[in-house]
Amino acid sequence: MLHNKKILLGITGGIAAYKCAHLVRLFVKKGAEVKVVMTPSATQFVTPETLSVLSKNPVVSEFFEKPTHEWNNHVHLAEWADLFLIAPATANTLAKFTTGVCDNIVTACYLSARSKVFIAPAMDLDMYQHPTTKANLKTLEGFGNKIIPAESGELASGLTGEGRMAEPENIISYIEKYLAGSSPFSQKKVLINAGPTYEAIDPVRFIGNRSSGKTGVALADEFCDQGAEVTLILGPSVFKPKNSSVKIISVESAEEMFKVCTEVFETSDIAVLSAAVADYSPKEKSASKIKKSEGEMNIELTKTKDILASLGKAKKKQILIGFALETENAIEHAKEKLKNKNLDLIIANTTSEKNPAFGSDFNTICIIDKHNNLLNFEFKSKAEIAKDIVEAIKNYAEKK
Repeated sequence: MLHNKKILLGITGGIAAYKCAHLVRLFVKKGAEVKVVMTPSATQFVTPETLSVLSKNPVVSEFFEKPTHEWNNHVHLAEWADLFLIAPATANTLAKFTTGVCDNIVTACYLSARSKVFIAPAMDLDMYQHPTTKANLKTLEGFGNKIIPAESGELASGLTGEGRMAEPENIISYIEKYLAGSSPFSQKKVLINAGPTYEAIDPVRFIGNRSSGKTGVALADEFCDQGAEVTLILGPSVFKPKNSSVKIISVESAEEMFKVCTEVFETSDIAVLSAAVADYSPKEKSASKIKKSEGEMNIELTKTKDILASLGKAKKKQILIGFALETENAIEHAKEKLKNKNLDLIIANTTSEKNPAFGSDFNTICIIDKHNNLLNFEFKSKAEIAKDIVEAIKNYAEKK
């Protein structure tokens, strides 16, 4: 859920600030990009240099950098973030958030934040239980912020009780559960196939195509990032998802691809078939390497099973999406394929010298739904295309 998420971490001046080094490290291990803002007092508990090394980004603790006097734009920082976490949030900071006091970079980012804000309070027992603090937390929750409850344990004062900042692992878990619950793909099972297939002629030769599998792999990452349970059926490809939660089933031939797709489709909610599956396969496959001879060599080919058509016939409540790669008349051919194979959506694209879809990091697509509504997209990276496709599927599912 945190993979590719942009996280702004605001650290205020409490002893629990030392835990933020571990917190940043956990976010980065999850695949998130982290930027840190700190109040001046927070720098007395953990150094900006430590957090900068761990986050791989500069740390901001003042409105103006010294000695250059360059302005740190809090608005840009707040707009950049997918979510804003304040940890630890002291009683002083909670009061400032509640009343709109803006006297440091953290409070300025809070007042500029457009993303969801998570607050992990940390303070001594008496402060945490004080009616003012409780009222402030209730007010902040009423503003739409998410409060990560403080935990019980030994406190800096020597007292034991509530007030400890939640442990970094628990903060991560809280945020992940929230993101999973807020995603339309939460608990949805998504099948994606990707890459080429290799149809063996003999143990060393095969019939294949130029597909890299990049689009399907990007789709697997994007769906997983949005809370889906993703199974990627991947043909021979050097590319793999960045998100470790994606379940990968490796196959080689069209027959293997057909068998696994059919099995996984039964329990799937959404299936996106982006793989470039061979239409034909050698009828006879030699068990040993075929030696070169003087004469010509002829290979008899037989049709492979049509995975899309088969799943279209078996479809019940699933949303089924196909791809149509053409060299000409892409929209017309895609519409025909959409109807004949009982698809919900189809992604049409072309391949040419100017737009080499296979192997390239970029492509141009058009998404067509079964009502013949068209969405045209500009030339962009396959990672961005994956986001467009997932968004189109989400919109389609909401209207279905």
